[in-house]
Amino acid sequence: MNHSTHTRPSGIAPVAAALLSFVSLAALAACGGQPAKDTGGSPPPATRTTRFTENGVTVTLSVSDWHASQGTLTAVFTPEAKGFHLYSTDLPPTGTEGVGRPTAMAVTGTLKAQGKLTAAADVRSISVPGVEAPVPVYPDGPVTTTLPVRADTDGEATVLLGYASCSTQDGCTIPVSDHPVHLRVTGDGPAFDAP
Repeated sequence: MNHSTHTRPSGIAPVAAALLSFVSLAALAACGGQPAKDTGGSPPPATRTTRFTENGVTVTLSVSDWHASQGTLTAVFTPEAKGFHLYSTDLPPTGTEGVGRPTAMAVTGTLKAQGKLTAAADVRSISVPGVEAPVPVYPDGPVTTTLPVRADTDGEATVLLGYASCSTQDGCTIPVSDHPVHLRVTGDGPAFDAP
């Protein structure tokens, strides 16, 4: 007797495979998944505003008033917890007797600063135990800073941000120094890469 070891495909296997594919796609759609879009090798979309949070402070960075290769960079530094303040932009880089770090914004690459960083908040002085000199700080809460800039040419640029936040009751967060935020400058002005 000759027994064949070959089996004939049943109609159930293709139906099961199709059903499995359908269920997988439905599950992916339910989770919000979407197929990757073909960008054709183009860079990701750009935006005029970006933000990040590091060491207890959210920084929102934006470009405005862009005309004839000049405009304004604005950074809003917002402590996450109530009762926290930021230090003055005029504080020395190493603080007052080692206490605090300045709120800072600088640019490199194709962007150049056209003036000094300014803050839309009044500076007040506080006394810190063990420090003889008064320490200049802004009132508790968010601080908006602006820096006038110009572009030499199209290309890449980096905004470097620094800050430290403190509370008279809860202490200080770890200072942030030269946090880089990258952007591209084109004929339409600077734009941040989409996160």
